[in-house]
Amino acid sequence: MMGQGDEQHSVDIASYIDHTYLKPDATSSVIDALCNEAIGYRFYSVCVNGMWVDRCRTRLEGTPVHISAVCGFPLGAMQASVVAYETAKAAAEGANEIDMVLPVGAMLDGDLVAVESYIAGVVHAAGSLARVKVILETGLLTDEQKRAACRISEAAGAHYVKTSTGFGPGGATVADIRLMRESVSTQIGVKASGGVRDYSVAMAMINAGATRIGTSSGIAIVQGAAGIEGMANNSTGLGSY
Repeated sequence: MMGQGDEQHSVDIASYIDHTYLKPDATSSVIDALCNEAIGYRFYSVCVNGMWVDRCRTRLEGTPVHISAVCGFPLGAMQASVVAYETAKAAAEGANEIDMVLPVGAMLDGDLVAVESYIAGVVHAAGSLARVKVILETGLLTDEQKRAACRISEAAGAHYVKTSTGFGPGGATVADIRLMRESVSTQIGVKASGGVRDYSVAMAMINAGATRIGTSSGIAIVQGAAGIEGMANNSTGLGSY
């Protein structure tokens, strides 16, 4: 885990960011701008609703930017077969990653078998085409339910666990990132999403164990990092007066 000193400045924070637009008012011009920003700022991926995956694939072809598609979003209350179909369709159209929502109701019921089966169905549908992130919607779960959801997600073959949809209660917290990081093996990534809007918060999440940041504020985060780099580079070592 990084400290609070110069080690932070070496982080290529853009490479952590899934540049996200999931609001219902998304238009083709909004999605095109999202892709252009992701290319320009070298974000890891764009994260979009399924209807935009094919357009993103066309816009991002030949670039290193990946495509994340949300499935069963934002409620985690669709039938398992429907989410599996949505996943397969998104992967076939070019999504490299699937951000699926945990079946929250089943988790609250304690039906862990159903939860694992639901996630495993999405992992199977994604196949070798896309990695799967499981959104826990942490604001609705107790700490023990969060731990159990992390363990189940890994057992079902998921590649990441993720905090929040951004449409439910609460959002990413440092405490939840630490809990999630401790609840999965080092083979599983942890994504902080929901309320990560500036560089200091993004770095706090990374320091706590996040390996990906989901945000619609990626540009502000990168510009914040650049500002801190500039202050470090311009320092004379004589202090300020």
